Amino acid sequence: MSEMLGSLTRRRVLKLTGMTAIASALETVPAMAEAGPDHTLTIAPYSLEISARRFIKTIAYNGQVPGPLLRLREGVPVTIGVTNRSSDDEIVHWHGLFLPPEVDGAMEEGTPHIPAGSSASYTFTPTPPGFRWYHTHTFAGRDLKKGLYSGQHGFLMVEPRENPARYDQEFFLALHDWGASMVGSDDGSMSAVYDSSTINGKTLGFGEPLRVKQGQRVLLHIVNTSATDVHWLALAGHQLRVVALDGNPVPAPKAVSMVRLSPAERVTAEVEMNHPGVWVLGEVRKHVMAAGMGIVVEYADRSGKPVWQQPQTLEWDYLWFSAPGPIESARGEPSAEINVTVIPLVFQSKFVGHGAMDRWLINGRSFPDTETVALKQGQRYRLVLKNKSMDDHPVHLHRQTFELRRLAGRETQGILKDTLLVSAGTEAEVEFTANRPGLTLFHCHQQDHMDMGFMMLFLCS
Repeated sequence: MSEMLGSLTRRRVLKLTGMTAIASALETVPAMAEAGPDHTLTIAPYSLEISARRFIKTIAYNGQVPGPLLRLREGVPVTIGVTNRSSDDEIVHWHGLFLPPEVDGAMEEGTPHIPAGSSASYTFTPTPPGFRWYHTHTFAGRDLKKGLYSGQHGFLMVEPRENPARYDQEFFLALHDWGASMVGSDDGSMSAVYDSSTINGKTLGFGEPLRVKQGQRVLLHIVNTSATDVHWLALAGHQLRVVALDGNPVPAPKAVSMVRLSPAERVTAEVEMNHPGVWVLGEVRKHVMAAGMGIVVEYADRSGKPVWQQPQTLEWDYLWFSAPGPIESARGEPSAEINVTVIPLVFQSKFVGHGAMDRWLINGRSFPDTETVALKQGQRYRLVLKNKSMDDHPVHLHRQTFELRRLAGRETQGILKDTLLVSAGTEAEVEFTANRPGLTLFHCHQQDHMDMGFMMLFLCS
């Protein structure tokens, strides 16, 4: 299969692998018209006002950025109707859900595009519970208004069947960067830089504040929807108690001064509203906050200029939240009793030429020439992620949750994620059980890296 893929472009892969899925996906449209979908999304051009009289022309869902919050119930089938009123083919990926490849939202797996001017529907049973999100999964290349550079992202919450957590308030926050341009670095490669950054589509001070009351317990669901950039976030005057990563509860919740999110990562944090005032929740790095990434948090009966307290260092470590000792992991069995197959994956870049974006390689090959790795259903696998490049990579595994087992030489267990930042020059190891048949996409979630070949497929049978 890998030899066949080697002769194809990314678009050709869609046309061949998606043929059977196209029929099944579009067959649901008449039924959708009869019964009506549970939710609808319309993809269309939109002019987003990020600050007073400053507009960004983009593509969005339902005429808003972020798109509407979709609250789904674990195990309850749902149909989502999507209409594409943009000028290009589009696709919607349901990030973090355990879905069949024909509806997961990646053309490399076989999900069909929705042609311009057409409609389709996605019917699936949402699982696992937790904070997920949805977004476009298209090629952008040098068009920095397409793909994840655009406003096509939204919140998705899968409510658990039993014992949902209760909070006085919860807020959903999307971090995003705008006005991208490609700039050359000293080594001749190209990378994206931005002139504006927002939370929920607004710059600091322009959008409505988060209004809270003293004594409340507030839950913040934060997602980094940026096409390429990592973000650090802090709430002045308060600690953030991290309770979940990528929507999955952590073994050891911990109060921290700030959180770090690479592209596609989510952090869920509790905040005890015990310090009345008007505060800033914003990007820790001064130049990014200056570009607009912040939002006001306002206590009832308080007014005045929002207060920011500048941290002096950047602090974050996944292992803060790992299990404190030997445990049975989320797979329900002690690690020592599991037969694990190791798959090494080496990340490198290939310089193409001055003014060109680097090609990205996994085990020496760039998609669609990367090897499609065969998996046996029910087998446990450990991915050894060796980043030999000079860039950090937020790697994402579709249709699965993996367990972090080793990071930069340190053992760990119990942290479940679907996206992991593998820092430049380091190694990480993650494990998952192959229990979802069909094609599964693995890629860097940085748009320019993905576009330039940082992808591969697993095939479970």
